[in-house]
Amino acid sequence: MAAREKPEQDARPRHDVRALEELLASQRRRIGRYTARADRRTSRTPRPHPNGGGSGPADVTAEVAAIGTRDLLDALPLAALLIRVVRDGGGRIADYHYVTENEAAVRYADAVIPREARPPSALRPVPLFDRFPSMADTPVPRMLRDAFDSGRPQGPEPVEWYLPLPDGQAVRIHNEVTVTRCGEHLLLSWERGHHTLLARAAQQLARVCWAEWNLGDDTAQGSEGLRHVLGLPADAPVPTLPQLAAMTTAGGPDALHRALYDVFLRRRRAACDLVLADDGRVLSCVAEPVWLPGGPVWSVRAVMMDVTGDRRARERAAAAELDAQAQRAQVHALADISGALRDAVLPHFEGELSPYGLEAAAVYRPDSGSGVGGDWFKVRVLPGDRVLIALGDARGHGLQAVTLMAKLRYALAGLSFTGRKVEQLTAWLNNVACDDGRESTATAVIGRYHPERCLLRWTCAGHPRPVLLRDGRARVLWEAPGAGGPPLGVVPDQEYRATETVLLKGDVVLLYSDGLVERRAHDPDADTARLVEEVARAGGHGVGAGPAALERFAQTVVQALTGPRQTDDATLLAFRHLHGEPDRPR
Repeated sequence: MAAREKPEQDARPRHDVRALEELLASQRRRIGRYTARADRRTSRTPRPHPNGGGSGPADVTAEVAAIGTRDLLDALPLAALLIRVVRDGGGRIADYHYVTENEAAVRYADAVIPREARPPSALRPVPLFDRFPSMADTPVPRMLRDAFDSGRPQGPEPVEWYLPLPDGQAVRIHNEVTVTRCGEHLLLSWERGHHTLLARAAQQLARVCWAEWNLGDDTAQGSEGLRHVLGLPADAPVPTLPQLAAMTTAGGPDALHRALYDVFLRRRRAACDLVLADDGRVLSCVAEPVWLPGGPVWSVRAVMMDVTGDRRARERAAAAELDAQAQRAQVHALADISGALRDAVLPHFEGELSPYGLEAAAVYRPDSGSGVGGDWFKVRVLPGDRVLIALGDARGHGLQAVTLMAKLRYALAGLSFTGRKVEQLTAWLNNVACDDGRESTATAVIGRYHPERCLLRWTCAGHPRPVLLRDGRARVLWEAPGAGGPPLGVVPDQEYRATETVLLKGDVVLLYSDGLVERRAHDPDADTARLVEEVARAGGHGVGAGPAALERFAQTVVQALTGPRQTDDATLLAFRHLHGEPDRPR
């Protein structure tokens, strides 16, 4: 066995078609050296003829004649019929007579054709198309004529015909037929099924093909689907490896060169992707070496598959994933900014409220989808021992809503130091929202608590009214006639009226955003009634003393009304009145 040669220096990978041509030329030289050594060994060892003598044409003819026609027919592995060509007086073909069949044809008939559909046995040659009438309407007559006239084999070609059954049904027969001339006879052979058609259809459906390039004689052969996959005309020759490389875009020749380097010089299977320059289709190519025992790689065999749809689907999926990641990153960034801004503008309660006869607790539950929204609240001690108590909901979600929320909250905090009544504060805040633009709308409840009178004066700008818990019973606060007004930012210079509510010792007032109670396709009144029911249930036996107990009460109410898939911000602000009853409650 000859020792394996080391790769030549000129076969190093390079990046163009010339490098591929040099690699192929180098491999051909190895094949040439191997065949030259083999030829020298053969020439030194003459091969004697069997029996020590020659064999002339007469001997061959006699030997072939000694073998009977039946023996030759039965030796064929394919089912076959022997057909006699009948000529007329002018030497033209007049008919075709069925003479006999071989054993393979008998086995085929036993497996495929019911006995009741078989023609009676012929003791002498009979016209072929009398015996099988439906065969006359197939390509068989043409194939018989062309094979006899040209002397060249015809087919294999798909042929379908039928044999009638006594009950009116028919046996469908579908084969791949080949016709070959044998002197004055024709041999009609067939294989069961349409293997060629099925193979071609499978290659086209899967867009897969194979090819083999033989460097020993520079020949190439390919499957039925090769030209279809490569986008070549049906009669185009199989392209050479350099021609295949030239059909690809930049990078294709280099990729094919690297794969063939592994096939030829490392004798291992290799794969690469080739992008066709004409239409951008992507071919996945897997190549393997074929070599002679003790010799160099002689041929390269490759399977190619059009994976354009799969690759483009992957590219679209990857682009969609990148887009989704960017959107998620943007959402998270906005949520972080909004959350930080919310933390900045919604601090814990400033100072101690108990000297003014109040204690408060707030619970905030963000939207599970967008993260943050426009809910806001404000509890602040004002000059003159008054206490500002407010809760609002800016339109929308995200950074825009939080920005509006912050603007309104800080504006209210500043305006409240003017000492003006809550009616005027609400009207001023409405104009702030109107000046911010058409989309800057919000709802709010704005109140001021007067400790010396145990009085809460409040306005409602398009917002749900507060709920009062007193002696274990809950109800929505009564509102003075005409006191309600539109949301902030809708009607400039809108006037608002206030409602006065006198608080008793132990009263708990709850301000809340609509996200706590509203549900899609629900009646708002029913949603509010549900809130009142949950407040009564949570505080029916008393809330408990101290800010911590008030916090637990508020948490219980919010947990009962919200779920894990909250679709809007939910805020609850609860404050409890600690002073005794006024002399004359109103």
